[in-house]
Amino acid sequence: MSLRRIIHLCACVLLLTSLTGLAGPVSSVEISSPAFGAGSPIPARHALVSSNLSPELRLQNVPANARSLVLIVDDPDAPAGLWTHWLVWNLPPNTTSIAEGKLPPEALQGKNSFGHVRYDGPAPPSGTHRYFFRVYALDTVLTLPAGANRAMLLEAMGDNHLLAKGETFGTYRAAP
Repeated sequence: MSLRRIIHLCACVLLLTSLTGLAGPVSSVEISSPAFGAGSPIPARHALVSSNLSPELRLQNVPANARSLVLIVDDPDAPAGLWTHWLVWNLPPNTTSIAEGKLPPEALQGKNSFGHVRYDGPAPPSGTHRYFFRVYALDTVLTLPAGANRAMLLEAMGDNHLLAKGETFGTYRAAP
């Protein structure tokens, strides 16, 4: 393949990623949990069959121009496909910590894949699953009502409101 053809293909890829939003935000938010390290097992107290407490989360590097934050927790390894465990939006942009089992009063929650408007922890039917905790910094406060589903949340967020994002994940193994 000629150098001219390679340059043309690279330019096409760059154009397509910018048009489809695949290029991503210009910054990233750091999200972590003192309850588990990135890629490590999530303690049982955060599982659905135990205390079902959302783990403490810590956020850093939220852009100064952010107006709100969104949190989505899901399991891509579920047999039925992507399984949503928690939807939260309108977290204040100055949030640096979300306490275990708590949310700031301004935050709203959506309906998860269990049909509940709350956090529902890991509950794999078998094997070890990954649970992703993703945070999104937005340039707006969402007007979405409490109890909205994932599709409604993603539509309200849109690509044009995203300033930054970050993720971490933990694992949880089904009881034998």
